[in-house]
Amino acid sequence: MTKLVIPDLAGKVFLVTGASTGIGAVVAIALADQGAAVAVHYNASADPARQVVDTIANSGGSAFLVGGDVTDYGVCGEIVQKAAEHFGKIDGVINNAGAMLGRIPIDQSDEEHDRRVIDLNAHSVVWVTRAALPHLRQSRGVVINTTSISARHGGGPGAILYGAAKGFVSTITKGLAKELVGDGIRVNAVAPGVILTPFHERDSTQEQMRQMVASIPMGRAGTAEECVGAYLFLASKALSGYITGQIIEVNGGQYMP
Repeated sequence: MTKLVIPDLAGKVFLVTGASTGIGAVVAIALADQGAAVAVHYNASADPARQVVDTIANSGGSAFLVGGDVTDYGVCGEIVQKAAEHFGKIDGVINNAGAMLGRIPIDQSDEEHDRRVIDLNAHSVVWVTRAALPHLRQSRGVVINTTSISARHGGGPGAILYGAAKGFVSTITKGLAKELVGDGIRVNAVAPGVILTPFHERDSTQEQMRQMVASIPMGRAGTAEECVGAYLFLASKALSGYITGQIIEVNGGQYMP
């Protein structure tokens, strides 16, 4: 199979949050495979994140491991600062960190859980992007946010806060695109559908997965690898230089806007 080559990604620097497992991990590896340098962010999953860095290094790529809890405003700034100091610049931010944090019905949730879901999935996108703006303005870079099909339908059982947070991500993607276009910064998002990653392994039962897959025209869940192309496309100015404020749906036809 011929290797995909996107020349304008070589030499670029990307910060990928939530890059230890799932979609973030494969996106980080794919960017490095194109010759980009990647800051691999993690919070709790240090060992898998190190494996991502090792995979990149073993293939001759450049990766930097950076940890921190993106639900903490100050830590978001530190993550960006460390990445920028290590590589000398930032050309792109992939705001991928996120999780359902359990399926908890709204009447069983509490303030702490509410805040953590919103901080992780919504506020972190604002905080990381804000911290990276000086670097992105200098590089005339790109922001790619990970939203979700749940932003369209309100989330599944016990996950409506997650769906609402992802709705925020979809909306602010469009707002940021308008606000930052004058700086030459493009802002887009990828909205994965039902993807086979640790996300569903943690929080979805086999019956829930069966029901979700039954609504997918392709008749199966997707893989993290099948999401990669959308991120690479949006990261490349050569491929998507006239695209901003858009959300690419990767869901096997489950939702067709």
